[in-house]
Amino acid sequence: MASLAGRLSRALFLRNSATLSRNTGSKSVNATGPTLSRTAVSTTSGAVPPKPIKVPFGLTRMVIVVIPFLYVGNLISKHFAALLEEHEIFVPDDDDDDD
Repeated sequence: MASLAGRLSRALFLRNSATLSRNTGSKSVNATGPTLSRTAVSTTSGAVPPKPIKVPFGLTRMVIVVIPFLYVGNLISKHFAALLEEHEIFVPDDDDDDD
């Protein structure tokens, strides 16, 4: 089981590293295989790639997703802290300043 997991993680690592590495080999005009990397400015033929697709209301969607999950996480942590305090597992120390 462990060797299978090791082989799978190694294969996944090798595939990802090949995809993320720069294509430093010779650039032939008649290349038959797919190019593993894409430059941001131009394609292999020198053409400018098309504009990326813009997601409408991207920032608004992000806020709509992030705010509720932050609120839910806040509620969970607050109730868990109260539970720990109730069962006296974790009670914060009150420092008395009697100077």
